[in-house]
Amino acid sequence: MFLSSRAKITVQGSVMDLADNPALEDYSLRYAPSAFRSWSPWMIFLSCLAGLSAMAGYALDATFVNAFGFGNALIGFAVATAVTFPLTLTAAFAIARKHIDIDLLTRGAGFGYLGSTLTSLVYATYTLIFLAYEGAIMAQALSALTHLELHVSYAVVALVMIPLTVYGMSFTAKFQAWTWPLWVALIGVALWSAATAPHAAHTMVHPHIPATAATGVTVLAVFTIAAAQLSLAAQVGEQGDYLRLMPDSRPGRAGRWKLAIILGGPGLTLFAVVIFFASTLLVGYAETQTTPDRAAEPVELFTVVYQRLTGDHTAALVLAGLLVLLSQIKINIMNTYSGSLSWSNFFSRLLHRHPGRAAWVFLQVGLALVLMELDVYHHIVTVLAWYANLGIAWIAALAADLLINKRLLKLSPAHIEFRRAHLYNVNPVGFGSMVIAATVAIVAYYGAFGPTAAALSPFIALVLALVLPPVIAAVTRGRWYIARTSELPDGEEELPCSACAGSYDVADMATCPYHGGTICSLCCSTEGSCRDRCKPSAWRPGGEPVLLGMPGTPAGAVSATVGAATEEVG
Repeated sequence: MFLSSRAKITVQGSVMDLADNPALEDYSLRYAPSAFRSWSPWMIFLSCLAGLSAMAGYALDATFVNAFGFGNALIGFAVATAVTFPLTLTAAFAIARKHIDIDLLTRGAGFGYLGSTLTSLVYATYTLIFLAYEGAIMAQALSALTHLELHVSYAVVALVMIPLTVYGMSFTAKFQAWTWPLWVALIGVALWSAATAPHAAHTMVHPHIPATAATGVTVLAVFTIAAAQLSLAAQVGEQGDYLRLMPDSRPGRAGRWKLAIILGGPGLTLFAVVIFFASTLLVGYAETQTTPDRAAEPVELFTVVYQRLTGDHTAALVLAGLLVLLSQIKINIMNTYSGSLSWSNFFSRLLHRHPGRAAWVFLQVGLALVLMELDVYHHIVTVLAWYANLGIAWIAALAADLLINKRLLKLSPAHIEFRRAHLYNVNPVGFGSMVIAATVAIVAYYGAFGPTAAALSPFIALVLALVLPPVIAAVTRGRWYIARTSELPDGEEELPCSACAGSYDVADMATCPYHGGTICSLCCSTEGSCRDRCKPSAWRPGGEPVLLGMPGTPAGAVSATVGAATEEVG
C-alpha cells in the first residue's frame, strides 16, 4: 500500500527496503523499543563523548582568545556553560527516559506536530554547519599528509562519511569505543609536550594578542563570547540521538544510569571548559613557534607540538595528521548521523515520505560539501553568532515547557506526546515563543536596538524564550497540547500496524479510523491522504479532546477531559 513512500534499492539481485532495515534505520522518527536498546549505559556514554574529539574547539578557542584575551574568553565560556547546562539537563533526561529523539520531544513540549518542523530545520542546520566545519579541518589534515589539492580533499572527506554512518548505531557504538584509547594517547602526548615547554603557563594565559584585540576583562567582551557559545545548546540534540537508545534504569544501578546521562548529555558543556584549558595550553605554545593564523589550524597546531618531542617535522606531521583525522571521523560520524535523523523528521512532514534514514545521509554529506567549498571554515564565528539566536530560542522554549509548564506550574500535560494522531499541528506555547524570541533577537543582531543589544542578541532570545511559554500556556489554558487520545487493548506489549503490517510497541501506536485499526507513528506521519480524519480539528481546539477506541467498539467516540487525556497517555 505504501510502496510509493519507501525507497527501494537493489542489492545483489534482491530488493531491500531502506526504511524497513533495522540496521540502517535505528528507529528514526519513532519510539525506540527496549528490544532494540541493547547497548549498555557505558557504550551510550562513550558514543556521546564523540563531541570531545572535535577539533573545532581548538580552532574556535584560539580565535576567541586572540580576539578578546584569555580572561574574557575563560569567563565567557563559563557563563555559557552556566546557562546551557541546566537547559540541556532537563531535555537529556526526558530523551533518555522517553526513548525519543529531540524532534519528537519538541513536538510534545509545546510545539505541536507541524510546529516542530521548524525546529527540525534549525537542528539539521546545526549538524550541517559543524559537519562542514569539522570536515574542512579534516580536509586540511588530508591535504597536509597527501598533498592533495584542498578542494579534492573536501570531496574525499565527504564521501568517506557515507559508509561510516549509513549503518547507524550498530557501527557507531563499536567504532567510538574502540578508538577512544588511541585518541586519548595521542592527545595526552600532545598536552604533555606543550605543558613541559618553557614558560608554558605564561604563554597559555598570555598568548600572542593582536594590537586591535581587547585588553582587560570587560562585561561586553565576556557576554559577546558567551552569546556566540550559546549556539552550542543545540548540541543536546546530537547527544540525544544516542541517549534515546539508553536501556531502562535497573534497580541498584540508577546512579550509574543517571551519571551516564549527565556526563554524556549536558556534561559536554562542562567538558568544553576543560577543552578550553587544553586548547589554550596547546595554542599558547604553538604561537611561540609559528604565526597565530597557522596555530589556529589544528593540523599545523599539533604538528608544532609533536615536533617538540620528535625533533622531526615528517614524524610530527604524521602524528598530527593521525590525531586530526581520527578526531574528525569520530565527531563527523555524530554530525552526519544526527543530520540524517533531523532531515528525516523534516521531510517526512513536508512530503509525507520516508525513504529511510540512510537516504538522508547522502543529502547531509552533499550539503556539507557545498558549505566546505563556500569556505565556511573562515566564516564560522559569524555563522555561529547569527545561528545562536535561533538555537537558544528553541532550546530555551523547550526547557521552559518541560521544567516550568509541566513540572512547576502544571500548565501543560505531564506526559510528552509525540504521535501525530494525538497532536494539534501547531502549539502556540513553544512554537510561538520560539518565533517571537528568535525574531526579536535577530532584529537586535542587525543593530535595530544598538550595538550592545546586537552583541548580546542571543541573551535576548534566551530571556524571551524562557518567559513566554508559561505566559502563553496560561493564556491558552493548555488546550493546544492534546487533540485526542487512543483507547488501545490492555495487556499488549506490541500491536500490529494496519498500514505497514509491522508490529511495534504500544507506546508507538494510535487508533486510526482511516485505516480501520491501529497505526504506528511513522506510518501516521507519512500518511498524506487521511487529512487528519481522526482529529476534530488539527489546527485549533474545537472542544474537548476525543478518545478514539478500536473501530466497532463502544469507545469509538467518547469525549474526555484534558485531565483524563493526560492520564490516558501518561
